[in-house]
Amino acid sequence: MTLADMRMKELGTPSVTDSESALQRCRASADLINAGQYDAAREALGELWPGVGERPDVKRLPPLTAAEVLLQCGALSGWLGSTRSVSGAQEKAQDLLFEALRKFQSQGRQAKVSEAQYELGMCYWRLGQYDEARVVMREALKPLADEDVELKAKLLIRLSAVEIWENRYYEALTILKEAEPVFKSANDALKGRWHGQMAIALVRLSLTEGNDEYSDRAIIEFTAAIYHYEQAGHERNCAANLNNLAMTLYKMGRYREAHENLDRAHAIYARLKDGTLAQVNETRARVLIAEKRYREAERVIEDVVAALEKIGEPAQFADALTLQGIVWARLCGFENSIQVLRRAMKVAQDSGASTQAGLAALTLIEEHGATRRLSDSELSKIYWRADELLKGTQDEEDVARLRACARLVVRRLSGLKLRDRNFSLYSAVHEFEARLIEQALDETGGSVTRAARLLGLKYQTLASLLKARHRELQKKRTPAKRRLRSIIKKVE
Repeated sequence: MTLADMRMKELGTPSVTDSESALQRCRASADLINAGQYDAAREALGELWPGVGERPDVKRLPPLTAAEVLLQCGALSGWLGSTRSVSGAQEKAQDLLFEALRKFQSQGRQAKVSEAQYELGMCYWRLGQYDEARVVMREALKPLADEDVELKAKLLIRLSAVEIWENRYYEALTILKEAEPVFKSANDALKGRWHGQMAIALVRLSLTEGNDEYSDRAIIEFTAAIYHYEQAGHERNCAANLNNLAMTLYKMGRYREAHENLDRAHAIYARLKDGTLAQVNETRARVLIAEKRYREAERVIEDVVAALEKIGEPAQFADALTLQGIVWARLCGFENSIQVLRRAMKVAQDSGASTQAGLAALTLIEEHGATRRLSDSELSKIYWRADELLKGTQDEEDVARLRACARLVVRRLSGLKLRDRNFSLYSAVHEFEARLIEQALDETGGSVTRAARLLGLKYQTLASLLKARHRELQKKRTPAKRRLRSIIKKVE
């Protein structure tokens, strides 16, 4: 019999008051949430549970009991909202958690305040608001005592995850190494979290330093995490680590093994009807792109984008849009690719996920920067935006991509050279002509009349050039106005 079962059994005791019954339900629900059994946690709350993001009726409960009910309903709303793709669930969960936090503060229950802050940090993290997540979780750690082992462990794990998502891998590794003594005495579920998070940090460091030893250690850590989660009966986290292991194998070029682990993760999430299945499919799309199986990748990523758009987790959604942009570019759907990559940048920037926005910008340059599909001024602006968004990254892969994009932009802006591959005088003149026309249109706000004057051309000549030789610059001009014919007939 589990701890949650024992607590639920106590509810049948005649001497249990309504307040005690509510507390027992909350504790049972908390145990089940920690085990990843969210549907069972919802059932444990019974009539206290009004639905995802809905406020429970706590008017007749004492302040501490009311705060506990709000905490568990808020926490479960965040977790269920994420796994079930419920739009707006994280924001509603935050409202419940803030109310619980204030009640715990008024009662002087600091450890419970930290617990509410942990769940708030999780909501911020799911929304891609990493700075907010970092701040609130560090605040939660400050007052915890040595006996608060489990909560401290959960906070340290999530803090390391925030640092990893922000490409601050050394900071994440430092947190995990300092936290290791906390986890040695922890249960299997917490040990699984530590091993899994250590594996992710090692994978990123492997890419940063180009050291295969880190990758080999990461595979060992993922395997340990999967073992501990199986011992704890935590299927969801087991599947998450199978997905992460597949991503590591994909990075190492071991595609067949990656697919095998994705199949295992897919089977678990599908059985649980878990919305996290989208993340497995996103990894699958990455592997298929690496294998140049673009049509298959297109079908997979289309479902991922649709699923993540419903969930409302912008950082992951932006990543999926970026992958879709790559697939469409490889399938020659250039306009669609450009549009979706711009959307990925906007989604990430609007949510504060600067790393995802920067990577989407780099992808836009990589897939389209070498052609006239992006104008010189657009290309320059996109590069400088990417440089600003990724200025704090420690990821050598990202830095290498940024430098490669810088070289590409410089080549474009400096024009063709006589000894360039496939050089021709016509193409060089065409490119130079396009650059001058673009500059003139930019300086005149898109006015063809004034741009023609700057270039020393007639209006009709420039309009003809835009229609014939430089159609990609048509979008820079103001809409052409229909010229009225004279009503005075010409005398013969």
